[in-house]
Amino acid sequence: MNEGRFGVPAGVRDWTIALGVAALLLGTGLSEEPPGRGPDVLGYALLAVGGLALVARRRAPLAVLAVTGLCAAGYLAAGFEVLSVPYLVAVYGTVRAGYRALTVVASVTMIAVLHVTALVFHDGPAGEALTQARHVLEAAWLIAAFAAGEALRQAEQRADEAERTREETARRRADEERLHIARELHDSLTHQISIIKVQSEVAVHVARRRGEQVPEALLAIQEAGREATRELRATLEALRDDDTTPPRGLDHIPELVEQASRAGVETTLTIEGERPDVPAAVGRTAYRIVQESLTNVARHAGASTASVRIDYRTGSLAVQVDDDGKATPDTVPTPGLGLLGMRERVTALGGRLRARPRSEHGFTVQAELPVEQTS
Repeated sequence: MNEGRFGVPAGVRDWTIALGVAALLLGTGLSEEPPGRGPDVLGYALLAVGGLALVARRRAPLAVLAVTGLCAAGYLAAGFEVLSVPYLVAVYGTVRAGYRALTVVASVTMIAVLHVTALVFHDGPAGEALTQARHVLEAAWLIAAFAAGEALRQAEQRADEAERTREETARRRADEERLHIARELHDSLTHQISIIKVQSEVAVHVARRRGEQVPEALLAIQEAGREATRELRATLEALRDDDTTPPRGLDHIPELVEQASRAGVETTLTIEGERPDVPAAVGRTAYRIVQESLTNVARHAGASTASVRIDYRTGSLAVQVDDDGKATPDTVPTPGLGLLGMRERVTALGGRLRARPRSEHGFTVQAELPVEQTS
């Protein structure tokens, strides 16, 4: 249950206001009971219902506006000269909820109905003068209620906007700090791993020149250093893929295919479908998927051919990279950093990624990225 600034539940406040207004109306009606007539049960009932209807003013402001307006016309017709406080509160609530145009139309109609009702039940010059006075008073109160609701609505909007701005600023600063830390960590690790890599390669080279047997542990260190250097370089490229560098996207995929062919893997590119207006994030992710997949083909697959397929579908973009490498259906793929990075990118966009050995031999990476359709 929502609570106000003093810890009072909203429901309790609504009931307190509704009961208070209903009591005020009934008390005013009893003190100004029409002369020469007995108690009007229907009139008192309308006074009570008009006040109690305010209980639902938060959940159904337009319905409350209609009910309080009908009640006001009803107890005025019954002869009760009582200011429609419930309707004023309802006007305040509907304007605060954002229904300004509907509130204006309803209020103009309400004034007209009350004016006609007062003329019918107050005959003569004196009655006409009283009607004009009521008309002016009711219009003034309606304008005041409208202005109060609009002022509070704008204040709440400004408060919400300020809160969103603070959250966005804090989030941006946190992202910038994480990026800074990641880059600093990468630079430090790259330096240390480069030293290990160079020293291990020198040791292997010296041992081979002397005709000595190279220890397996030293060869493992050499290979681990090379792999770590490649992974860190790929990580740095991803970290620097921000607004300060030219974005890479679908238009740059042919370059990746050409590079893979020059590296010794015969690679083809197939594009199907009509290209829609693809968001930059989707195009960048498709580029990274092809880049990482072709990199893995060159490093690990032992493949002679590879194929890249871009398929523009209705509401989605499909990317598929296949190779004829040494992987078999029994091969269990090792989820390296590259594959994990691809999966995180695709998941962040609400897409799907599958990376697995093909039915005969080789490996396939299939991604489906949602593309929002614009009319």
